[in-house]
Amino acid sequence: MSGDVTRRPRSPRGSGEQLADEIITATTDLLIESGSEEKVSIRAVARRVGVTSPSIYLHFEDKDALLDAVCARFFEGFDEVMMQAAEGIDDPLERGLAQGLAYVRFAIDSAVMYRITFSRITPPGKPTLTDEVLLSSAFVHFSETVTALMEQGLIPPGDPVPTVLQLWSTAHGLASLMIAKPGLPWGDDLQMAEATLRAACRGLGQDPTLPRSDS
Repeated sequence: MSGDVTRRPRSPRGSGEQLADEIITATTDLLIESGSEEKVSIRAVARRVGVTSPSIYLHFEDKDALLDAVCARFFEGFDEVMMQAAEGIDDPLERGLAQGLAYVRFAIDSAVMYRITFSRITPPGKPTLTDEVLLSSAFVHFSETVTALMEQGLIPPGDPVPTVLQLWSTAHGLASLMIAKPGLPWGDDLQMAEATLRAACRGLGQDPTLPRSDS
């Protein structure tokens, strides 16, 4: 492939945010196409967008900062999907299950970005933009569901954060396994995932009256 850049027209004033958005989109596309962040360079991103490499650095300090912004965008999409799945569901248990299943589905449908996003390690005491977005969106919204479960006596009351982490770990483990081992007998329409999430809720609540999956 030629190293020449296909020049884009000069951007009008005030279009920096639009260019940053195009850079994030181009980087996401390249990551999905290549399957690896090591195979995506600033030069390749610049070529895809139609700008020079220095133009990228005007918006992102380095490749790591760019990847952080890409992963943050991914989590914004994650949160939107989980909120849409929970919309209109009054029962907090069914709402939580809907959010968990939406999490697993979105992860499977976005397997490359899911794997790349969660492979990036956050140094202790140094939260990234990705962490900030996650903790201010999906984490908060799922915490609200867990709080509702506590208020209705479906799970023991207390700090919702440990429970959120337990249920998140369950959904994350399911998603990771289903991505890595799609040939296992997971059942139609995530039947195994739903049964596992229900079992996790029953275990937390230690309440035999919680509804059981028929699968």
